[in-house]
Amino acid sequence: MRRVLEDPDGTQCSFHLAAVDGLPLPDFLPGQFLTVAVTVAGSDRPVVRCYSLSDRPESDRYRITIKRVPFPPGRPALPPGLCSTYFHDHVQVGDTVQVRGPSGAFHLEPDSDLPVVMIAGGIGITPMVSMLHWLARAAPERRVHLVYAVQNGGAHAFGLELRTLFEARRAFHQTVVYSGPRPTDVLGRDHDREGFVDLDLVGPILAAMGRCAVYVCGPPRMMEALVPAIRLGGVDEVDLHYEAFGPASVPRPAGPPAGPIKREGIALPVHFLRSGRTLEWSGHSDSLLDFAEGNGVAIDSGCRSGQCGSCETRLVSGRVRYSQTPDWEVTPGHCLPCICIPTSPVELDA
Repeated sequence: MRRVLEDPDGTQCSFHLAAVDGLPLPDFLPGQFLTVAVTVAGSDRPVVRCYSLSDRPESDRYRITIKRVPFPPGRPALPPGLCSTYFHDHVQVGDTVQVRGPSGAFHLEPDSDLPVVMIAGGIGITPMVSMLHWLARAAPERRVHLVYAVQNGGAHAFGLELRTLFEARRAFHQTVVYSGPRPTDVLGRDHDREGFVDLDLVGPILAAMGRCAVYVCGPPRMMEALVPAIRLGGVDEVDLHYEAFGPASVPRPAGPPAGPIKREGIALPVHFLRSGRTLEWSGHSDSLLDFAEGNGVAIDSGCRSGQCGSCETRLVSGRVRYSQTPDWEVTPGHCLPCICIPTSPVELDA
């Protein structure tokens, strides 16, 4: 293992991982993530999180880049990010980390020859870096434009790495946007625009590219505003790919539903076996995971969009319905609470 700080503030650290047995690592598609589990002091179960791979596929190593998550703004009594803090403070060269192999539906399509527009906010740059390095090696003539939004130069990750990559390839372009530049940040040197990423900025880039594959990854507030705007700007859904941090906050258009996702005005008992609690589901939560968390029942979760399998829980009895087809292959007799709701009384091993 190797550790490398990627930004001047030291809040984003890359961890280079190698197989303990020295064998080649499973391949992955640029943009996918690893699921890690760590044992944190004071926690009675492993903490499970998903982190994007931040380099092109190599058989001898993985690189994940983790941003230290502080306590919520204005709420210092609440804890900082458990897994990110553990990695930053405790994981050192030579340590062993429990990792589940690459997965995730947010990835570059290697067989496509469409131009690519990538829009990244903050640590959302990590899957884009993986895609960029793959493109630089496998398709250096493919037209690419990265829009990278970050607060200021202190939080600007992969600055030299990306600058070197873009300067060496005529078809690659980037626009760096600082929302709150420091006095030492120089417009035209460190960043290209000030403010926030919106359709006024992105629209002309999309128009210049013509039909293109668009990849968007960032914090929920950015995603909630930008993804619908890009849709309204004329990008076809088949060409639009996005991933938000935390709860999946951007609704995806779906085909004809098998039935209502929320069933209000009903009361279904949900029994959490290990927690010893029975609660009434009334249809006001988006998923069983949201319902459990809102009532103080802990269920491990990662992507929260049915991709990583972190929340897979044994369905002791009852029936559930999914809001979308899981990308994760669900074990028989289990369910993914992050994207399902009950359609009968259920009992979960949680």
